[in-house]
Amino acid sequence: MSASEPTFEQAQAELEQIVARLEQGQASLDDAIALWERGEQLYAFCRQRLDAAQGKVEELARRVEQTKPEPSS
Repeated sequence: MSASEPTFEQAQAELEQIVARLEQGQASLDDAIALWERGEQLYAFCRQRLDAAQGKVEELARRVEQTKPEPSS
């Protein structure tokens, strides 16, 4: 993660603020378009981070499963 890249939590908070502003319906058309585009960027960023985290969790679960001792009969 670069120094200018937000954390997942920061991106999520900004996305929530954008949604709230758009839901209020008080932004000009140009502002609404800019907010929408920024929202799409933030959504893609958050989705990518969640997908990466899910992949890591699945990999860790596989490792745990592989290290379990075989049940003895």
